[in-house]
Amino acid sequence: MGWGPDAILQEDANFEVRRGDVFAILGGSGCGKSTLLRHLIGLERPLAGRVDIAGLGAPERRVGPPAFGVMFQGGALFGSMTLLQNVALPLEAWTDLEPEAVEAVARARLRLVGLDGYEHHLPAEISGGMKKRAAIARAMALEPELLFLDEPSAGLDPVSAVELDELILTLRRGLGLTVVLVTHELESIDKIVSRCIFLDKESKRIIAEGDPRELRERSDDPRVRNFFHRRSARRSE
Repeated sequence: MGWGPDAILQEDANFEVRRGDVFAILGGSGCGKSTLLRHLIGLERPLAGRVDIAGLGAPERRVGPPAFGVMFQGGALFGSMTLLQNVALPLEAWTDLEPEAVEAVARARLRLVGLDGYEHHLPAEISGGMKKRAAIARAMALEPELLFLDEPSAGLDPVSAVELDELILTLRRGLGLTVVLVTHELESIDKIVSRCIFLDKESKRIIAEGDPRELRERSDDPRVRNFFHRRSARRSE
């Protein structure tokens, strides 16, 4: 796969995500993590190669409701809409449910992420961690089996970050979700990620793949070791 005329061109970016994985896209700043994510969800098209999700073909060519949910960085909630209205939006757009049923499903999704009682709050009235939870509830509105999360713990305090990690694991275990996330938070990587790929800006390739804990301890690539041990390239020389 190659992507983005305005982004780094990644060559031979071949990988698979197994059902039930919490799969992370890792790498340093500017290596193309979020750009790859945009291609996976169909917001951009690869210059070469293809994306095939759950055997359904390229995301940008499918018709009908999305086969997956997406939580964008920062949550990307609509500020003029309540949490209930935000979560209800995909249901209104993609289903024929009656308004009462839409509201019931949206309330259930908010309850699932621990936001019962906050249905009528605006995004500006809740914390950053709660916004991320509401965004996950919206991503799950159509009951997808696959979730894409862009920097879910970014900007959160340590307690909120831990709570969000625990929510992701709970959803995966309880609902059998497959999760693909972009992150650079080492604590989250160690706690929730089962497999990962590591993108490199200079070589324009995936330079490592596997269990992040094994890569941290056993990788013979200094770029990978520097990332997991928070070392600069100069310091490792």
